[in-house]
Amino acid sequence: MSEEKLGCAIHGAGWVSTEHLRAYNQNPHCEVVAVSSRKESSAREKAGLAGLDPDKLAIYTNYDDLMADDRVQCLSICTPNHLHVEEGVKACEAGKHFIMEKPMAITLDGVKELRDAVRESGVKTVVSFVLHWNPSFINTRALLQANAIGRLFYVEVDYWHGVSDWYSGFEWATRKDSGASVFLAAGCHAIDGARWLTGEEVKRVSGYAGGWDERYEWPATAVASVLYESGAIGKLSASYDCVMPYQFNIDIMGTEGAIRDNLLWSTKLLPEQSSWAEVPCILPDSGAVEHHPFEGEVNHFIDCVLNDEESDVNVEDAVKTHEVCLAIDMSAENNGEPVQLPLLKD
Repeated sequence: MSEEKLGCAIHGAGWVSTEHLRAYNQNPHCEVVAVSSRKESSAREKAGLAGLDPDKLAIYTNYDDLMADDRVQCLSICTPNHLHVEEGVKACEAGKHFIMEKPMAITLDGVKELRDAVRESGVKTVVSFVLHWNPSFINTRALLQANAIGRLFYVEVDYWHGVSDWYSGFEWATRKDSGASVFLAAGCHAIDGARWLTGEEVKRVSGYAGGWDERYEWPATAVASVLYESGAIGKLSASYDCVMPYQFNIDIMGTEGAIRDNLLWSTKLLPEQSSWAEVPCILPDSGAVEHHPFEGEVNHFIDCVLNDEESDVNVEDAVKTHEVCLAIDMSAENNGEPVQLPLLKD
């Protein structure tokens, strides 16, 4: 391995790991040195799909062996969700920087354990809210930071992704340990999006859960009314059993206009507009991992490692998103009883 490059690896050989591998392989500061999976055949197949020669890589079927490899400085953890905390803690103990696929934990105790391990170790982390690098997200955040629609008073984000047996991992996805709830499994993208785009932090939620698909071990549709710290209100929702194409809705209203996905109404910037102004760009309109900007995420992660900088989507920040997920679940279990945030007090 060249001394100028960081040794990188992935752990877990599922659908999303292909895009992580490709992104590392395309970064000029990285060299992929290892692939780890429960099955050697899966690891070798994944390396091949990403355009790598598996015979030139270390192939591991034991995570501890991967952690013991001194060449591995950075990795992506792409394993089943209930394993993330244990594997993240071990990466901290081994001094390895990591990207963690979401959710990073499925319990409040797990959130705290991983957060504390990262604090103690000082490793650089990114939690894979990959839509931060989606062009429409970037545009919307820039407009809001430019105060294009004034003071915000309503923020709504929805993650609707009808997942059924077309998905090869559907049987696993229905299980409780696949995410523990629809918000933890995937709706966390909506919560993270609301937070990152607007800078608004959630103060209180009231949640309800339902849906119709009994193959899930948890309600596959959930919704929450939200009070933000600024006094703004809003709605967050997530659905795995909707019967419709994938939809990621963003609706933000301010005192001088509104944003709906890539549509802008701004009395400040466009005082004479007579209809919505459309900003042509790539929207977050597909659940396929090939559609998501993993190259931007991985490049950002590597820059943080090389420049000794913290990411704005690191484990410390992602604690807040996961707290909102868990608070919605707690509220839904108690028929919408409001839950105050934050849940962790230290």
